[in-house]
Amino acid sequence: MEYRSGLLASPARNAFQNTRNRAAHLCGPLFLLWWRSLEPSGVELMTSKALVLFSGGQDSTVCLAWALERFESVETIGFDYGQRHRIELDARREVLCRLGKILPQGAGRLGQDHLLVLPELGAISDTALTRNAEIVMTDAGLPSTFVPGRNVIFLTYAAAIAYRRDISTLVGGMCETDYSGYPDCRNATLASLADSLSLAMDRKFMIETPLMYLDKAATWALGNDLGGAALVELIVEHTHTCYLGERSHRYSWGYGCGRCPACELRAKGFEKWQTEAN
Repeated sequence: MEYRSGLLASPARNAFQNTRNRAAHLCGPLFLLWWRSLEPSGVELMTSKALVLFSGGQDSTVCLAWALERFESVETIGFDYGQRHRIELDARREVLCRLGKILPQGAGRLGQDHLLVLPELGAISDTALTRNAEIVMTDAGLPSTFVPGRNVIFLTYAAAIAYRRDISTLVGGMCETDYSGYPDCRNATLASLADSLSLAMDRKFMIETPLMYLDKAATWALGNDLGGAALVELIVEHTHTCYLGERSHRYSWGYGCGRCPACELRAKGFEKWQTEAN
C-alpha cells in the first residue's frame, strides 16, 4: 500500500499529533511507522484530488473530514447494493449537506458526489447485511455480516470513476484494529488491490486508510481534532452505523440498536474516548 505523505497546514497537523499521542501506546512500533507515513510536515501545499468512499457512517465521515484538510479537491462515492441498513444512504446525504457548514474548508473543496446502484452485489450475497437474518458467527470465524468482495468491488468501481475524473487517490475508512475481522479491511488486502488497480488501468492509484491502526476511541478523537464539538455532534446526530438500520433509539454515541457488532464497537469507542478525554 502506498500512502501519500502530503503537506498540511497547522490545524490538520495538530489533529494528527493529538490523535497520534492518544493511540501510539496501544499499537507500539508498527503504529508509529505507519503514522509517520501519514504525518504532515506543516507546510501548506494542497494541489491534489481525492475520491472518498463515503457511506454516511462514522468512519467514512471522519475520513471525509480528514481528506478535506488534506486535499485541494475532494469528491465522494457511495453505493446502494441492497444493504439491510439502507438508511445510511439518507444519512450520507444529510452529512454531505451539513459538513461544508461545519468545516471552513469544506464548502470550497467538497466536489461532486457519485452514487452507484449495485443490486447484483446484494443479490449474490447471502449475508445478514443483505438479508433479514440473525447476526451470528459463521464457521469461517467471521460474523454473518461479512459481504464477500464488497470492498474489492467498491474500490474497483471507485478507481474506474477516479480514472475518468483524473483522481489518483482513493480514501477509505477500512481498519484492522477495532473491526469485525473482515479480510477485505486488512492493510495487506488493500496494498495488493492498490497494485492491481494501478496495473489494470496503467495509472498509479493510492489507497489512503487514515483509520487503519486506530481503535474506535482514537477515531472519535480524530473527529474531534479535525472538526471540534460541531463535527462530533454531526457524527452523533446524523451518521449511521447500525447494521439493522435502527434509528428509533438515541444513545450518547448516536442512533442504533445498541446490540449489533457495529453499534457495540461505536459505543465502546465513544465511552473509552470520553473516559480518556476526562
